[in-house]
Amino acid sequence: MLNTVTLAADIKAPSMNYEALAPMLIVFGAGCASVLVEAFAPRAARHIVQTVLTLVALIAGFVALLFVDRDGLKTAADAIAIDTTGLFLQGTILVLGLVSVLLIAERSLTPGGEFVAHAAVAPGSTDDKKLTASVYSQTEVFPLTLFAIAGMMLFVTANDLLVMFVALEVFSLPLYLLCGLARRRRLLSQEAALKYFLLGAFASAFFLYGVALMYGYAGAVDFASIHNAVQADRGDETLLLMGLAMLIIGLLFKAGLAPFHSWTPDVYQGAPTPVTAFMSACTKIAAFGGILRLLYVGFGELKDDWRPLLIGVAILTMLVGSILAVTQQDLKRLLAYSSIANAGFLLTGALAMNKEGVSSTLFYLVAYGFTTLGAFAVVMLVRDADGEATHLKRWAGLGRRSPIIAAVMTFFMLAFAGIPLTSGFTSKFAVFSAALAGDAVSPVIVGVIASMILAFPYLRLVVLMYVTEPGESGADVHVPGAFTSAALTLGVVATLLLGVAPQPLLDLAEQASQFVR
Repeated sequence: MLNTVTLAADIKAPSMNYEALAPMLIVFGAGCASVLVEAFAPRAARHIVQTVLTLVALIAGFVALLFVDRDGLKTAADAIAIDTTGLFLQGTILVLGLVSVLLIAERSLTPGGEFVAHAAVAPGSTDDKKLTASVYSQTEVFPLTLFAIAGMMLFVTANDLLVMFVALEVFSLPLYLLCGLARRRRLLSQEAALKYFLLGAFASAFFLYGVALMYGYAGAVDFASIHNAVQADRGDETLLLMGLAMLIIGLLFKAGLAPFHSWTPDVYQGAPTPVTAFMSACTKIAAFGGILRLLYVGFGELKDDWRPLLIGVAILTMLVGSILAVTQQDLKRLLAYSSIANAGFLLTGALAMNKEGVSSTLFYLVAYGFTTLGAFAVVMLVRDADGEATHLKRWAGLGRRSPIIAAVMTFFMLAFAGIPLTSGFTSKFAVFSAALAGDAVSPVIVGVIASMILAFPYLRLVVLMYVTEPGESGADVHVPGAFTSAALTLGVVATLLLGVAPQPLLDLAEQASQFVR
Protein backbone atom coordinates (compact mmCIF):
# COMPACT_ATOMS: atom_id res chain seq x y z
CA MET A 1 0.00 0.00 0.00
CA LEU A 2 2.86 2.37 0.87
CA ASN A 3 4.57 1.63 -2.44
CA THR A 4 1.36 2.41 -4.31
CA VAL A 5 0.98 5.76 -2.54
CA THR A 6 4.64 6.63 -3.22
CA LEU A 7 4.28 5.73 -6.89
CA ALA A 8 1.16 7.87 -7.20
CA ALA A 9 2.97 10.79 -5.59
CA ASP A 10 5.81 10.49 -8.12
CA ILE A 11 3.46 10.73 -11.11
CA LYS A 12 3.21 14.29 -12.36
CA ALA A 13 0.70 15.64 -14.82
CA PRO A 14 2.36 16.56 -18.13
CA SER A 15 2.81 20.22 -18.89
CA MET A 16 0.34 21.50 -21.47
CA ASN A 17 0.83 24.53 -23.70
CA TYR A 18 -2.81 25.38 -24.29
CA GLU A 19 -1.99 28.26 -26.62
CA ALA A 20 -0.19 25.86 -28.96
CA LEU A 21 -2.99 23.31 -28.69
CA ALA A 22 -5.79 25.89 -29.08
CA PRO A 23 -6.54 25.26 -32.79
CA MET A 24 -7.04 21.54 -32.16
CA LEU A 25 -8.96 22.10 -28.95
CA ILE A 26 -11.35 24.52 -30.67
CA VAL A 27 -12.19 21.97 -33.37
CA PHE A 28 -12.47 19.09 -30.90
CA GLY A 29 -14.68 21.23 -28.63
CA ALA A 30 -16.87 22.24 -31.57
CA GLY A 31 -17.24 18.56 -32.45
CA CYS A 32 -18.52 17.84 -28.94
CA ALA A 33 -20.87 20.83 -29.10
CA SER A 34 -22.09 19.59 -32.47
CA VAL A 35 -23.03 16.26 -30.89
CA LEU A 36 -25.10 18.15 -28.29
CA VAL A 37 -26.85 20.04 -31.10
CA GLU A 38 -27.89 16.69 -32.55
CA ALA A 39 -29.30 15.69 -29.19
CA PHE A 40 -31.22 18.85 -28.27
CA ALA A 41 -31.86 21.06 -31.32
CA PRO A 42 -35.15 20.67 -33.24
CA ARG A 43 -34.61 18.64 -36.37
CA ALA A 44 -35.80 21.42 -38.67
CA ALA A 45 -33.13 23.78 -37.28
CA ARG A 46 -30.22 21.35 -37.08
CA HIS A 47 -28.82 21.88 -40.55
CA ILE A 48 -28.40 25.65 -40.30
CA VAL A 49 -27.15 25.46 -36.70
CA GLN A 50 -24.64 22.73 -37.56
CA THR A 51 -23.43 24.54 -40.66
CA VAL A 52 -22.84 27.80 -38.81
CA LEU A 53 -21.18 26.04 -35.85
CA THR A 54 -18.85 24.06 -38.11
CA LEU A 55 -17.80 27.01 -40.26
CA VAL A 56 -17.27 29.28 -37.24
CA ALA A 57 -15.21 26.59 -35.48
CA LEU A 58 -12.91 26.11 -38.48
CA ILE A 59 -12.44 29.85 -38.92
CA ALA A 60 -11.77 30.27 -35.19
CA GLY A 61 -9.28 27.40 -35.29
CA PHE A 62 -7.43 29.04 -38.18
CA VAL A 63 -7.35 32.42 -36.41
CA ALA A 64 -5.98 30.76 -33.26
CA LEU A 65 -3.34 29.08 -35.43
CA LEU A 66 -2.04 32.47 -36.54
CA PHE A 67 -1.08 33.33 -32.95
CA VAL A 68 0.77 30.10 -32.15
CA ASP A 69 4.49 30.47 -31.45
CA ARG A 70 6.46 29.45 -34.54
CA ASP A 71 9.80 28.92 -32.77
CA GLY A 72 8.95 25.26 -32.30
CA LEU A 73 8.07 23.43 -29.12
CA LYS A 74 6.92 20.10 -27.76
CA THR A 75 4.03 19.77 -25.35
CA ALA A 76 1.80 17.15 -23.70
CA ALA A 77 4.79 15.20 -22.35
CA ASP A 78 6.58 15.78 -25.69
CA ALA A 79 3.89 13.74 -27.45
CA ILE A 80 2.91 16.66 -29.70
CA ALA A 81 5.40 18.73 -31.71
CA ILE A 82 4.26 22.22 -32.66
CA ASP A 83 6.70 23.20 -35.40
CA THR A 84 6.42 25.20 -38.61
CA THR A 85 5.71 22.12 -40.73
CA GLY A 86 2.93 20.97 -38.41
CA LEU A 87 1.39 24.45 -38.28
CA PHE A 88 1.47 24.75 -42.08
CA LEU A 89 -0.25 21.38 -42.44
CA GLN A 90 -2.82 22.23 -39.76
CA GLY A 91 -3.63 25.51 -41.49
CA THR A 92 -4.00 23.74 -44.83
CA ILE A 93 -6.33 21.13 -43.30
CA LEU A 94 -8.47 23.88 -41.74
CA VAL A 95 -8.77 25.88 -44.96
CA LEU A 96 -9.48 22.91 -47.22
CA GLY A 97 -11.72 21.42 -44.54
CA LEU A 98 -13.75 24.63 -44.57
CA VAL A 99 -14.14 24.44 -48.37
CA SER A 100 -15.19 20.79 -47.99
CA VAL A 101 -17.83 21.77 -45.44
CA LEU A 102 -19.28 24.20 -47.97
CA LEU A 103 -19.86 21.25 -50.30
CA ILE A 104 -21.18 19.08 -47.47
CA ALA A 105 -23.67 21.78 -46.43
CA GLU A 106 -25.04 22.34 -49.96
CA ARG A 107 -28.76 21.48 -50.22
CA SER A 108 -29.94 23.39 -53.29
CA LEU A 109 -28.93 20.70 -55.80
CA THR A 110 -31.25 18.03 -54.42
CA PRO A 111 -33.96 18.10 -51.74
CA GLY A 112 -32.33 17.48 -48.37
CA GLY A 113 -28.77 17.54 -49.72
CA GLU A 114 -26.41 14.71 -50.60
CA PHE A 115 -26.83 12.73 -47.38
CA VAL A 116 -29.49 10.21 -46.45
CA ALA A 117 -32.19 11.27 -44.00
CA HIS A 118 -31.96 8.08 -41.93
CA ALA A 119 -28.88 5.90 -42.34
CA ALA A 120 -30.32 2.88 -40.50
CA VAL A 121 -33.14 2.31 -42.99
CA ALA A 122 -32.56 -0.63 -45.36
CA PRO A 123 -31.71 0.49 -48.92
CA GLY A 124 -34.52 -0.04 -51.39
CA SER A 125 -37.22 -0.40 -48.72
CA THR A 126 -40.46 1.58 -48.75
CA ASP A 127 -39.22 3.82 -45.95
CA ASP A 128 -35.98 4.41 -47.82
CA LYS A 129 -37.83 5.56 -50.93
CA LYS A 130 -39.90 7.96 -48.86
CA LEU A 131 -36.86 9.34 -47.09
CA THR A 132 -35.01 9.86 -50.39
CA ALA A 133 -37.53 12.58 -51.24
CA SER A 134 -37.44 14.01 -47.70
CA VAL A 135 -36.11 17.52 -47.07
CA TYR A 136 -34.20 16.23 -44.05
CA SER A 137 -30.68 14.82 -44.06
CA GLN A 138 -28.31 13.10 -41.66
CA THR A 139 -26.83 16.16 -39.97
CA GLU A 140 -24.50 13.92 -37.95
CA VAL A 141 -22.14 14.49 -40.87
CA PHE A 142 -21.08 17.79 -39.27
CA PRO A 143 -19.74 16.44 -35.95
CA LEU A 144 -18.18 13.54 -37.84
CA THR A 145 -16.42 16.00 -40.15
CA LEU A 146 -15.20 18.11 -37.22
CA PHE A 147 -13.77 15.07 -35.43
CA ALA A 148 -12.10 13.94 -38.65
CA ILE A 149 -10.49 17.36 -39.14
CA ALA A 150 -9.37 17.52 -35.50
CA GLY A 151 -7.88 14.02 -35.79
CA MET A 152 -5.97 15.06 -38.90
CA MET A 153 -4.61 18.12 -37.11
CA LEU A 154 -3.38 15.94 -34.27
CA PHE A 155 -1.94 13.37 -36.68
CA VAL A 156 0.35 15.83 -38.49
CA THR A 157 1.79 17.11 -35.18
CA ALA A 158 2.07 13.78 -33.35
CA ASN A 159 5.59 13.27 -31.99
CA ASP A 160 4.82 9.85 -30.56
CA LEU A 161 3.77 6.69 -32.38
CA LEU A 162 0.97 5.92 -29.94
CA VAL A 163 -0.47 9.43 -30.27
CA MET A 164 -0.14 9.08 -34.03
CA PHE A 165 -2.12 5.83 -33.91
CA VAL A 166 -4.86 7.39 -31.77
CA ALA A 167 -5.07 10.35 -34.16
CA LEU A 168 -5.18 7.94 -37.11
CA GLU A 169 -8.24 6.24 -35.65
CA VAL A 170 -9.88 9.53 -34.64
CA PHE A 171 -9.95 10.77 -38.21
CA SER A 172 -10.44 7.37 -39.89
CA LEU A 173 -13.54 6.17 -38.02
CA PRO A 174 -15.67 9.21 -38.95
CA LEU A 175 -14.62 8.80 -42.58
CA TYR A 176 -15.80 5.19 -42.61
CA LEU A 177 -19.23 6.36 -41.47
CA LEU A 178 -19.38 9.34 -43.82
CA CYS A 179 -18.74 7.12 -46.84
CA GLY A 180 -21.94 5.14 -46.20
CA LEU A 181 -24.37 8.08 -45.93
CA ALA A 182 -25.16 8.81 -49.59
CA ARG A 183 -28.80 9.71 -50.27
CA ARG A 184 -28.84 7.94 -53.63
CA ARG A 185 -27.15 4.70 -54.70
CA ARG A 186 -27.25 3.55 -51.10
CA LEU A 187 -25.94 0.04 -51.70
CA LEU A 188 -22.91 1.36 -53.57
CA SER A 189 -22.28 3.82 -50.76
CA GLN A 190 -22.55 1.19 -48.05
CA GLU A 191 -20.30 -1.15 -50.02
CA ALA A 192 -17.71 1.63 -50.21
CA ALA A 193 -17.93 2.24 -46.46
CA LEU A 194 -17.53 -1.47 -45.69
CA LYS A 195 -14.52 -1.87 -48.00
CA TYR A 196 -12.88 1.23 -46.56
CA PHE A 197 -13.51 0.04 -43.00
CA LEU A 198 -12.20 -3.50 -43.51
CA LEU A 199 -9.08 -2.49 -45.41
CA GLY A 200 -8.54 0.43 -43.02
CA ALA A 201 -8.70 -1.97 -40.08
CA PHE A 202 -5.98 -4.10 -41.63
CA ALA A 203 -3.83 -1.01 -42.23
CA SER A 204 -4.35 0.14 -38.62
CA ALA A 205 -3.35 -3.33 -37.42
CA PHE A 206 -0.12 -3.13 -39.42
CA PHE A 207 0.61 0.30 -37.97
CA LEU A 208 -0.08 -0.82 -34.39
CA TYR A 209 2.06 -3.93 -34.81
CA GLY A 210 4.82 -1.64 -36.05
CA VAL A 211 4.46 0.48 -32.91
CA ALA A 212 4.88 -2.65 -30.76
CA LEU A 213 8.00 -3.72 -32.66
CA MET A 214 9.51 -0.23 -32.39
CA TYR A 215 8.91 -0.27 -28.65
CA GLY A 216 10.68 -3.61 -28.52
CA TYR A 217 13.63 -2.07 -30.34
CA ALA A 218 13.97 1.34 -28.67
CA GLY A 219 12.11 0.87 -25.39
CA ALA A 220 10.08 3.97 -26.25
CA VAL A 221 7.67 5.17 -28.92
CA ASP A 222 8.52 8.87 -29.20
CA PHE A 223 10.48 9.96 -32.24
CA ALA A 224 13.38 11.48 -30.29
CA SER A 225 14.07 8.25 -28.41
CA ILE A 226 13.75 6.19 -31.58
CA HIS A 227 16.11 8.54 -33.41
CA ASN A 228 18.67 8.31 -30.60
CA ALA A 229 18.37 4.51 -30.50
CA VAL A 230 18.97 4.30 -34.25
CA GLN A 231 21.98 6.63 -34.00
CA ALA A 232 23.46 4.59 -31.14
CA ASP A 233 22.74 1.36 -33.06
CA ARG A 234 21.32 -0.35 -30.01
CA GLY A 235 18.66 -3.05 -30.05
CA ASP A 236 17.75 -5.77 -32.52
CA GLU A 237 18.00 -4.50 -36.11
CA THR A 238 15.37 -7.05 -37.21
CA LEU A 239 12.83 -5.45 -34.88
CA LEU A 240 13.77 -2.03 -36.20
CA LEU A 241 13.38 -2.86 -39.88
CA MET A 242 10.23 -4.94 -39.42
CA GLY A 243 8.67 -2.25 -37.24
CA LEU A 244 9.49 0.47 -39.76
CA ALA A 245 8.04 -1.63 -42.58
CA MET A 246 4.78 -2.10 -40.66
CA LEU A 247 4.50 1.61 -39.91
CA ILE A 248 5.10 2.54 -43.54
CA ILE A 249 2.47 0.07 -44.75
CA GLY A 250 -0.15 1.72 -42.52
CA LEU A 251 0.71 5.16 -43.87
CA LEU A 252 0.91 4.03 -47.51
CA PHE A 253 -2.68 2.82 -47.21
CA LYS A 254 -3.94 6.17 -45.93
CA ALA A 255 -2.09 8.02 -48.70
CA GLY A 256 -3.53 5.72 -51.39
CA LEU A 257 -0.11 4.57 -52.61
CA ALA A 258 0.36 1.35 -54.57
CA PRO A 259 0.18 -1.53 -53.86
CA PHE A 260 -2.18 -0.40 -51.06
CA HIS A 261 -4.41 1.68 -53.32
CA SER A 262 -7.18 -0.78 -54.20
CA TRP A 263 -9.73 0.84 -51.88
CA THR A 264 -9.44 4.25 -53.53
CA PRO A 265 -11.54 3.93 -56.74
CA ASP A 266 -14.37 2.00 -55.07
CA VAL A 267 -14.58 4.35 -52.10
CA TYR A 268 -14.31 7.49 -54.24
CA GLN A 269 -17.10 6.24 -56.50
CA GLY A 270 -19.47 5.05 -53.76
CA ALA A 271 -19.07 7.79 -51.15
CA PRO A 272 -21.16 10.98 -51.29
CA THR A 273 -19.26 13.35 -53.59
CA PRO A 274 -18.67 16.01 -50.87
CA VAL A 275 -17.08 13.30 -48.71
CA THR A 276 -15.00 12.10 -51.68
CA ALA A 277 -13.76 15.66 -52.15
CA PHE A 278 -12.97 15.96 -48.43
CA MET A 279 -10.99 12.70 -48.44
CA SER A 280 -9.17 13.52 -51.67
CA ALA A 281 -7.90 16.83 -50.29
CA CYS A 282 -7.61 16.57 -46.51
CA THR A 283 -6.87 12.88 -45.92
CA LYS A 284 -3.96 13.10 -48.35
CA ILE A 285 -2.57 16.07 -46.39
CA ALA A 286 -2.79 14.17 -43.12
CA ALA A 287 -1.23 11.02 -44.60
CA PHE A 288 1.73 12.83 -46.13
CA GLY A 289 2.16 14.94 -43.00
CA GLY A 290 2.57 11.69 -41.09
CA ILE A 291 4.91 10.26 -43.73
CA LEU A 292 7.14 13.35 -43.67
CA ARG A 293 7.39 13.37 -39.88
CA LEU A 294 8.01 9.62 -39.67
CA LEU A 295 10.75 9.57 -42.30
CA TYR A 296 12.46 12.89 -41.60
CA VAL A 297 12.24 13.01 -37.79
CA GLY A 298 12.14 9.40 -36.65
CA PHE A 299 14.02 7.42 -39.28
CA GLY A 300 16.13 9.85 -41.28
CA GLU A 301 19.29 7.95 -40.25
CA LEU A 302 17.92 4.85 -42.00
CA LYS A 303 17.23 6.47 -45.36
CA ASP A 304 19.67 4.16 -47.15
CA ASP A 305 17.50 1.24 -46.03
CA TRP A 306 13.99 2.53 -46.79
CA ARG A 307 14.59 5.06 -49.59
CA PRO A 308 15.17 2.52 -52.43
CA LEU A 309 12.00 0.66 -51.45
CA LEU A 310 9.89 3.83 -51.34
CA ILE A 311 11.33 4.98 -54.68
CA GLY A 312 9.96 1.73 -56.09
CA VAL A 313 6.60 2.44 -54.41
CA ALA A 314 6.51 5.93 -55.96
CA ILE A 315 7.28 4.56 -59.43
CA LEU A 316 4.68 1.79 -59.13
CA THR A 317 2.06 4.26 -57.83
CA MET A 318 2.56 6.72 -60.68
CA LEU A 319 2.38 3.97 -63.31
CA VAL A 320 -0.67 2.27 -61.78
CA GLY A 321 -2.56 5.55 -61.33
CA SER A 322 -1.81 6.93 -64.79
CA ILE A 323 -2.31 3.73 -66.81
CA LEU A 324 -5.55 2.67 -65.11
CA ALA A 325 -6.94 6.21 -65.32
CA VAL A 326 -6.92 5.82 -69.12
CA THR A 327 -9.37 2.90 -68.94
CA GLN A 328 -11.99 4.55 -66.71
CA GLN A 329 -15.49 5.42 -67.93
CA ASP A 330 -16.73 6.87 -64.61
CA LEU A 331 -15.49 10.35 -63.77
CA LYS A 332 -15.20 9.75 -60.02
CA ARG A 333 -13.11 6.62 -60.64
CA LEU A 334 -10.97 8.59 -63.10
CA LEU A 335 -10.33 11.22 -60.43
CA ALA A 336 -9.59 8.41 -57.97
CA TYR A 337 -6.82 6.99 -60.15
CA SER A 338 -5.64 10.55 -60.74
CA SER A 339 -5.42 10.87 -56.96
CA ILE A 340 -3.31 7.71 -56.81
CA ALA A 341 -0.91 9.05 -59.45
CA ASN A 342 -0.68 12.38 -57.61
CA ALA A 343 0.19 10.50 -54.42
CA GLY A 344 3.14 9.09 -56.35
CA PHE A 345 4.19 12.60 -57.39
CA LEU A 346 3.97 13.72 -53.77
CA LEU A 347 6.06 10.78 -52.55
CA THR A 348 8.68 11.64 -55.18
CA GLY A 349 9.09 15.06 -53.62
CA ALA A 350 9.12 13.67 -50.08
CA LEU A 351 11.93 11.24 -50.98
CA ALA A 352 14.27 14.09 -51.91
CA MET A 353 15.34 14.09 -48.23
CA ASN A 354 16.19 17.76 -48.26
CA LYS A 355 14.51 21.00 -47.28
CA GLU A 356 13.31 21.54 -50.84
CA GLY A 357 11.62 18.15 -50.73
CA VAL A 358 9.57 19.14 -47.68
CA SER A 359 8.64 22.59 -49.00
CA SER A 360 7.68 21.33 -52.47
CA THR A 361 5.53 18.58 -50.95
CA LEU A 362 3.76 21.13 -48.75
CA PHE A 363 3.12 23.37 -51.76
CA TYR A 364 1.84 20.43 -53.81
CA LEU A 365 -0.62 19.45 -51.07
CA VAL A 366 -2.17 22.92 -51.06
CA ALA A 367 -2.31 23.22 -54.85
CA TYR A 368 -3.75 19.75 -55.41
CA GLY A 369 -6.26 20.18 -52.58
CA PHE A 370 -7.90 23.27 -54.09
CA THR A 371 -7.96 21.78 -57.60
CA THR A 372 -9.51 18.47 -56.58
CA LEU A 373 -12.14 20.18 -54.42
CA GLY A 374 -13.10 22.36 -57.37
CA ALA A 375 -13.28 19.37 -59.72
CA PHE A 376 -15.58 17.43 -57.40
CA ALA A 377 -17.72 20.54 -56.95
CA VAL A 378 -18.30 20.53 -60.72
CA VAL A 379 -19.15 16.80 -60.57
CA MET A 380 -21.91 17.65 -58.08
CA LEU A 381 -23.53 20.04 -60.58
CA VAL A 382 -23.85 17.70 -63.57
CA ARG A 383 -26.95 15.60 -62.85
CA ASP A 384 -29.72 13.51 -64.33
CA ALA A 385 -32.86 11.88 -62.92
CA ASP A 386 -30.77 9.42 -60.88
CA GLY A 387 -28.54 12.06 -59.32
CA GLU A 388 -24.98 12.87 -60.35
CA ALA A 389 -24.16 11.87 -63.93
CA THR A 390 -20.65 10.51 -63.48
CA HIS A 391 -20.43 8.34 -66.60
CA LEU A 392 -18.23 10.10 -69.14
CA LYS A 393 -20.68 9.72 -72.04
CA ARG A 394 -23.20 11.85 -70.12
CA TRP A 395 -20.76 14.77 -70.35
CA ALA A 396 -20.80 14.77 -74.17
CA GLY A 397 -21.69 18.21 -75.53
CA LEU A 398 -21.62 19.84 -72.10
CA GLY A 399 -19.68 22.76 -73.56
CA ARG A 400 -22.72 23.71 -75.63
CA ARG A 401 -25.31 23.28 -72.89
CA SER A 402 -23.32 24.98 -70.13
CA PRO A 403 -20.19 26.71 -71.47
CA ILE A 404 -19.20 28.26 -68.12
CA ILE A 405 -19.25 25.00 -66.15
CA ALA A 406 -17.48 23.21 -69.01
CA ALA A 407 -14.80 25.91 -69.07
CA VAL A 408 -14.28 25.61 -65.30
CA MET A 409 -13.94 21.81 -65.55
CA THR A 410 -11.55 22.20 -68.49
CA PHE A 411 -9.41 24.52 -66.38
CA PHE A 412 -9.22 21.96 -63.59
CA MET A 413 -8.36 19.17 -66.06
CA LEU A 414 -5.54 21.28 -67.49
CA ALA A 415 -4.27 21.87 -63.96
CA PHE A 416 -4.30 18.12 -63.27
CA ALA A 417 -2.39 17.61 -66.51
CA GLY A 418 0.28 20.09 -65.40
CA ILE A 419 -0.25 22.70 -68.12
CA PRO A 420 1.73 25.95 -67.52
CA LEU A 421 0.01 28.87 -65.77
CA THR A 422 -1.88 26.46 -63.53
CA SER A 423 -0.98 25.25 -60.04
CA GLY A 424 -0.50 21.71 -61.40
CA PHE A 425 2.50 22.76 -63.48
CA THR A 426 4.12 24.70 -60.63
CA SER A 427 3.65 21.91 -58.10
CA LYS A 428 4.97 19.16 -60.38
CA PHE A 429 7.96 21.30 -61.33
CA ALA A 430 8.67 21.93 -57.64
CA VAL A 431 8.60 18.28 -56.53
CA PHE A 432 10.55 17.05 -59.54
CA SER A 433 13.22 19.73 -59.06
CA ALA A 434 13.57 18.82 -55.38
CA ALA A 435 13.83 15.11 -56.23
CA LEU A 436 16.55 15.79 -58.83
CA ALA A 437 18.45 17.85 -56.27
CA GLY A 438 18.19 14.87 -53.91
CA ASP A 439 19.49 12.40 -56.56
CA ALA A 440 16.11 10.68 -56.95
CA VAL A 441 16.32 10.62 -60.75
CA SER A 442 14.37 7.48 -61.61
CA PRO A 443 11.02 8.55 -60.07
CA VAL A 444 11.31 11.91 -61.84
CA ILE A 445 11.72 10.21 -65.21
CA VAL A 446 8.75 7.95 -64.52
CA GLY A 447 6.80 10.95 -63.19
CA VAL A 448 7.24 12.84 -66.45
CA ILE A 449 6.11 9.78 -68.42
CA ALA A 450 3.12 9.27 -66.08
CA SER A 451 2.15 12.93 -66.50
CA MET A 452 2.08 12.50 -70.27
CA ILE A 453 -0.07 9.36 -69.94
CA LEU A 454 -2.46 11.13 -67.57
CA ALA A 455 -2.94 13.96 -70.05
CA PHE A 456 -4.96 11.58 -72.25
CA PRO A 457 -7.92 10.91 -69.89
CA TYR A 458 -8.01 14.57 -68.86
CA LEU A 459 -8.07 15.83 -72.44
CA ARG A 460 -10.52 13.09 -73.44
CA LEU A 461 -13.05 14.67 -71.08
CA VAL A 462 -12.37 18.08 -72.63
CA VAL A 463 -12.92 16.63 -76.12
CA LEU A 464 -16.17 15.03 -74.95
CA MET A 465 -17.47 18.33 -73.62
CA TYR A 466 -16.58 20.46 -76.65
CA VAL A 467 -16.23 18.24 -79.74
CA THR A 468 -18.50 15.24 -79.26
CA GLU A 469 -22.13 15.66 -80.28
CA PRO A 470 -24.47 15.61 -77.26
CA GLY A 471 -26.50 12.43 -76.94
CA GLU A 472 -30.19 12.10 -76.21
CA SER A 473 -29.42 11.10 -72.62
CA GLY A 474 -27.12 14.02 -71.88
CA ALA A 475 -27.04 15.32 -68.34
CA ASP A 476 -28.22 18.72 -67.17
CA VAL A 477 -26.20 21.25 -65.23
CA HIS A 478 -27.84 22.56 -62.09
CA VAL A 479 -27.31 26.13 -60.98
CA PRO A 480 -24.84 26.04 -58.08
CA GLY A 481 -26.03 27.22 -54.70
CA ALA A 482 -24.19 29.79 -52.62
CA PHE A 483 -22.00 27.20 -50.87
CA THR A 484 -21.00 25.37 -54.05
CA SER A 485 -20.40 28.67 -55.85
CA ALA A 486 -18.05 29.75 -53.05
CA ALA A 487 -16.16 26.45 -53.19
CA LEU A 488 -15.86 26.64 -56.98
CA THR A 489 -14.66 30.23 -56.84
CA LEU A 490 -12.01 29.41 -54.25
CA GLY A 491 -10.87 26.41 -56.31
CA VAL A 492 -10.55 28.39 -59.53
CA VAL A 493 -8.84 31.39 -57.92
CA ALA A 494 -6.35 29.26 -55.98
CA THR A 495 -5.54 27.08 -59.00
CA LEU A 496 -4.94 30.17 -61.12
CA LEU A 497 -2.98 32.19 -58.55
CA LEU A 498 -0.72 29.28 -57.60
CA GLY A 499 0.09 28.87 -61.28
CA VAL A 500 0.59 32.53 -62.17
CA ALA A 501 2.04 33.88 -58.89
CA PRO A 502 3.15 30.90 -56.78
CA GLN A 503 6.14 32.53 -55.09
CA PRO A 504 4.44 33.76 -51.87
CA LEU A 505 3.20 30.26 -51.04
CA LEU A 506 6.51 28.71 -52.13
CA ASP A 507 8.32 31.05 -49.75
CA LEU A 508 5.88 30.25 -46.96
CA ALA A 509 6.31 26.52 -47.57
CA GLU A 510 10.11 26.93 -47.49
CA GLN A 511 9.91 28.76 -44.17
CA ALA A 512 7.62 26.01 -42.85
CA SER A 513 9.94 23.11 -43.71
CA GLN A 514 11.44 22.80 -40.22
CA PHE A 515 10.81 19.92 -37.82
CA VAL A 516 11.26 19.84 -34.06
CA ARG A 517 13.09 16.75 -32.84
